[in-house]
Amino acid sequence: MVLWSNLRYSQRLFLWLAGYSVLLVGCFAGFQYHREKEFKASELNSRLQMVNAGILTDISKGMSVQEAVDLQPHVFNGLRISVIGGDGRVVYDNSADSVAQSDHSLRSEVAAALENGSGYTVRRLSESTGSSYFYSATAGCGGLVVRSAVPYSVSLSELLRADMGFLYVMGAVALVMCSLGYIATRRLGLIISRLEKFAEKAEKGERIYGTAPFPKDELGAISGHIVRLYASLQQAVADRDREHQAAMSAQKEKELVKKQLTNNINHELKTPVAAIQVCVETLLEHPDIPDSKRREFLERCLSNASRLKSLLADVSLLTRMDEAPSSVSMAHTDVSAVIAGVVDECLPAATAKGIVISDNVDTPVYVCGNVPLLESVFRNLIDNAIAYSGGSEITVGARLQPDNCVRITVSDNGCGVEPTHLPRLFERFYRVDKGRSRAAGGTGLGLAIVKNAVIIHGGSVAVENIPSGGLCFTITLPLESAR
Repeated sequence: MVLWSNLRYSQRLFLWLAGYSVLLVGCFAGFQYHREKEFKASELNSRLQMVNAGILTDISKGMSVQEAVDLQPHVFNGLRISVIGGDGRVVYDNSADSVAQSDHSLRSEVAAALENGSGYTVRRLSESTGSSYFYSATAGCGGLVVRSAVPYSVSLSELLRADMGFLYVMGAVALVMCSLGYIATRRLGLIISRLEKFAEKAEKGERIYGTAPFPKDELGAISGHIVRLYASLQQAVADRDREHQAAMSAQKEKELVKKQLTNNINHELKTPVAAIQVCVETLLEHPDIPDSKRREFLERCLSNASRLKSLLADVSLLTRMDEAPSSVSMAHTDVSAVIAGVVDECLPAATAKGIVISDNVDTPVYVCGNVPLLESVFRNLIDNAIAYSGGSEITVGARLQPDNCVRITVSDNGCGVEPTHLPRLFERFYRVDKGRSRAAGGTGLGLAIVKNAVIIHGGSVAVENIPSGGLCFTITLPLESAR
C-alpha cells in the first residue's frame, strides 16, 4: 500500500488500465479456450456416435455383436467397444478378457445416453483396464447401449487441446492495449505534472511567465488556458502594484515638492516682509523724518510689496498647474499672436536697457493652448533675458517640424551660464546669482512656470548655451491638428 501511494497518478492509472486490459483479455481468452475444447470434444463424440449408431443398426438387423463390431471401420487405433444391456451390465467388451459385472447405468455417459439418447465423458479411468478413455455412448431399442471409447493417449490429448495460437494472439492484443494505455496515461501524466508544477508555483506566489506547450488536445487546451489566464491575472496584479507604487512615489515626491516650496516661499517672504517692516517701524519712530527720506522708505515698501505680489501670483499659478492641470481650458490659439503681444509688453523695458527684441515669427502657428499660460511662458523667458543676459539682442523664432510640431526658440547674445547650472535652471527658486536675481526683483519661479506650462500643453522645453554667447531656450509644442 505504501508503494502504491508513492506512485505517480499517471503510473497508478496505467496499472489500473493494464490490469483491466489483462483481465478483460484473459477472461475472453479463457472463455474461448473452453469453448474450443468443448467443440473438439463434441466433434470427436460425433464421430464415435456414428460408430455406435452403425453397431446398433447391425444388431437390429439380427447380427451378433461381434459381427456388428467387426464390420465397423477402424477410425481410431485401440478403439474399445462395449455393449451394455438394459440391466446396466456389460454384455460385450472387445478390450477386456472378462466382462465386468458391475452396474454401468450410473456411468455419466451411459446415464446421459439412457436419458437423452447419447452422451460422452472426456476423460475417465477404466476400472477394467486401468487406462483412461474418452467415452461416447448411444442408446438403442430395448435399453441397449453401445459405448465406444478411445484411449486418452498423447495423440488424443493433442487433438482435444485448444489452438495455442489463439492465446498468443490474445496475448499480443493485451500487450498492444497495455502499450496504448501507457501512451495515453503518459500523455495525461505529462499534463498533470505540468499542472502540478504550475499549482506549486502559484501557491508559493512565484511569477509565472509561461510553461512548455501542452499537448494539442482538449485537456491540453484547457490547461494552457488556465496557465495563461493565471499569468495574465498575475501580470495585471503586478502592473497594479507597480502603478500603485509609482503613484505613491509620485505622491511622496509631490508632498516633498510642496514641503520644499513652502520652505522656499517662507524663505523668500522673509526678505521683503523684513524690509517693509523696517521701513514702517522707522517711519513710526521718526515722525519728523525729512520728506525725502520718508518718500525713499515708502518707495522701498512699495517695491517689496510688488515683489510679494509677484511671488504670490507665481506661487498661485504653479499650484494651480500642479494640482489641477486638467482644469486648464484649451482653445484654438495662434502662438505667433501671443508672442507678438508679449514682445510689445516687454519692449519698453528692453529699450530702457538698450536691448533689441527681434520677433521672427511672422506666420500664424496654431496650437490647442491656453493664452494666459502661453503668455506667461514667453514673458518669463523674455523678462529673464532682459534682466540677466547682459546682451544687446533677444531673438524669437519658430520652425515647423516634420512630426507635426512647432519648435520655438527664445535666445539672447549675452553671457550665458556655467554648464553646471543648466540642468537645474527649471527648479523652483533656483538662482544662478541669488543676490543679483533678488536685486532685479525675480521670484525664482519663472522658469519653473515655463516648464510646467509647456508640459500641460503636451510639449517640452530645453536650454543650452550658444557657442557665440548667450542662452537659447527651445520649446516644442504639438500643432493643433496633431492633438
